[in-house]
Amino acid sequence: MPPLSRHTMSCFRLTLLYSTLVFLSREAFRRACLSGGTDHNWRQVINLLWLTLPLGVLWASLLVCVWLWLLEVPDPLTIPHYGPAVGLFALAALQELLAEPLWVLAQAHMFVRLKVVAESLAMVAKCVLTVVLVVSAPQWGLYIFSAAQLVYTGFLVLCYFVYFLHFLGSGEANRKYFPLQRVADLLPSSVEGEPVIDWTLARLTWSFFKQSFLKQILTEGERYVMTFLNVLSFGEQGVYDIVNNLGSMVARFIFLPIEESFYVFFAKVLERGRDVRQQKQEEVAIAAEVLECLLKLVLVIGLIITVFGYAYSHLALDIYGGSLLSSGAGPSLLRCYSSYVLLLAINGITECFVFAAMSKEEVDRYNLVMLALSISFLLLSYMLTWWAGGIGFILANCLNMGLRILHSLFYIHRYFLSSQWTPLLGLRPSPLLLLALALSAVLTALSEGVFCCDGGWLLRLVHIAVGAGCLLGVLVTVLLTETKLVQFVRTQLLPRYGKKHT
Repeated sequence: MPPLSRHTMSCFRLTLLYSTLVFLSREAFRRACLSGGTDHNWRQVINLLWLTLPLGVLWASLLVCVWLWLLEVPDPLTIPHYGPAVGLFALAALQELLAEPLWVLAQAHMFVRLKVVAESLAMVAKCVLTVVLVVSAPQWGLYIFSAAQLVYTGFLVLCYFVYFLHFLGSGEANRKYFPLQRVADLLPSSVEGEPVIDWTLARLTWSFFKQSFLKQILTEGERYVMTFLNVLSFGEQGVYDIVNNLGSMVARFIFLPIEESFYVFFAKVLERGRDVRQQKQEEVAIAAEVLECLLKLVLVIGLIITVFGYAYSHLALDIYGGSLLSSGAGPSLLRCYSSYVLLLAINGITECFVFAAMSKEEVDRYNLVMLALSISFLLLSYMLTWWAGGIGFILANCLNMGLRILHSLFYIHRYFLSSQWTPLLGLRPSPLLLLALALSAVLTALSEGVFCCDGGWLLRLVHIAVGAGCLLGVLVTVLLTETKLVQFVRTQLLPRYGKKHT
């Protein structure tokens, strides 16, 4: 096996360790503590959120043992420093958990710009350090990526702490009636005569905690199957991981921030577990209208990615990695992943609403649904991968995501059934937009066959120009036919990300 494949898979496993540890340690707390918006006793919420750190230590101890003693360890002569790198990635995850109370505070009070700035600065610092160390000390190997991950999480924590050190007690905080006044309020504390934590939120956290296992399997299931069952060769796993990272960029940088932000919005507007007729109708109307526009937004973006992803996957991989990526199964994988992004986008918004509206009892019942989905997904991943290779993972993900979307659509339909609102109309694009997308799909596919990708850069540029013209036509069609969506983006979405508070 080439050293590059082993090195790629080592990084793949390290990032899987990091994402698993962080997700299992904090996801349930985020879901529970963001319910109800700012209407909490924040001293109790802060105390509850600090439990993520000891929980993270427990998970780190368990997962490090699994990664070092249950999984295959690379040959130290080929890939040195793997053992220390596992420990450093676990340490980076624990370091990120230090900012969890501040992250929840920022999200609950809609400090949107803080999150964007903090993550951007952290990513820039990580990339700069990686480039510098790869150029100056390539022999350090996995130490480079471990150090970069530590710098990333360190910058995140630093940005949040610096911001709140400046913000707490300021005139701006007083004008906005911010519930905490001193830096000491960010640390665990108790007041005589009141519980240390909010036990209602603690019980809801436990419900989401049971769900977090299953959601992690559904989110990263193919990675666990690849890591533990070795259904693909190391080289195939490396190509799949590169394609997965490229294909999921839109989900990470566009869909995920929208999902996180509007989960907080729905949790503030709706009263968890109450029938639509028992809630303030003006707030239900706002939630329904926002949900409809969000569904339309992610549907349009997902359809554009699906259509143009088919004709430009080969070119994208050729530019990114040369013939090493574009000559094998890479283009087919990326084409399939482009279609999967559409399902990923719709599921993110529908589950965002569902989890904000569900009662604790409904969350517990949904855990059983997720258990069945998790088992079926793992079985499907294993069987389809033996049949279709890496594409089998994407097919299993599509089937799994489709079932989750159906469940969420049924829930949303029942939720609004006794009201006058029908937010699911957001999943119905205009006929003219569908026509423009279909025409673009045909033209770009023909362009790829004629101009791409072995005729040199001149023909490639012609292919890119054809795609740019088709994309411009689709965007003009959106502006002319989806006026309600355009108005929502202009008046609601863009201001939300252009200001610190809304």
